[in-house]
Amino acid sequence: MINLDDLQKVELRVGKVLTAERVEGSEKLLKLSVDLGEGAPRQILSGVAKWYAPEDVVGKQVVVAANLEPRMMMGLESQGMLMAAHGADGEAVLLTAMADVPGGAQIT
Repeated sequence: MINLDDLQKVELRVGKVLTAERVEGSEKLLKLSVDLGEGAPRQILSGVAKWYAPEDVVGKQVVVAANLEPRMMMGLESQGMLMAAHGADGEAVLLTAMADVPGGAQIT
């Protein structure tokens, strides 16, 4: 269990996927450019390539954990994490906004 103060440390924001491509040498990773309303898009690597083709996520508004420390994966820096649920068959189901919201909108 965590308390409310701990939960409030996680900065969840809505971002729009501008570009997506497979990461060479990886069967799992997509490299995304995500607009979080910060002036420059962030590069985020996500292990959803098994369930989503790059063209499936471009233009989608996704939920991003925006205040994680950057992490190197496959020689590339990831500057956030997409939020997903496990579907009935174990597949990743990306969390998305039900209506258009501005890039970087905070989830409260």
